[in-house]
Amino acid sequence: MAAKKILMLVGDYVEDYETMVPFQTLLAVGHNVDAVCPDKNAGETVRTAIHDFEGDQTYSEKRGHNFTLNADFASARAENYDALVIPGGRAPEYLRLNAQVIALVKDFHVANKPIAAVCHGSQILAAADIIRDRKISAYPACAPEVKLAGGTYMEIEIDAAHTDGNLVTAPAWPAHPQWMAQFLKVLGTRIEL
Repeated sequence: MAAKKILMLVGDYVEDYETMVPFQTLLAVGHNVDAVCPDKNAGETVRTAIHDFEGDQTYSEKRGHNFTLNADFASARAENYDALVIPGGRAPEYLRLNAQVIALVKDFHVANKPIAAVCHGSQILAAADIIRDRKISAYPACAPEVKLAGGTYMEIEIDAAHTDGNLVTAPAWPAHPQWMAQFLKVLGTRIEL
């Protein structure tokens, strides 16, 4: 299996698990992952947030870890990568306002490269207008955005994921096993036991 070069879009208060787990999983199976954030450089950090499901009407939010970027957003180009990962958390709500982020996501989409988004990462997919007529999972609070962007919101279990062509989406971090397994399959990654 040839290693893939994967871009991960993050920002301050990105969800901790949704960043750390896929980043480390993809590295563990031999892929290269560049984590970038607009207006920050390699070696700088983003703060993460931990979202948990504790029986309240919505998730709780706690301060997470610092996550160190290992590449510069300014030099990120879709043609230099095989795939894109968009974690959720608070970051997507403001990253989607960045025209360069949207252009980059559209470039991945036009090239039909695999894109994995979890939780609120769907906000960026919707803002990039790439989910029209596609079936997308997301955190339930993002369902209206998915629908308004012309997508079909897939109401699946919190630990499930959904693949529609090059798009692999999931509702939240409990879906990591399914989300990453489906993304690895779309990448063409084979793990033999």
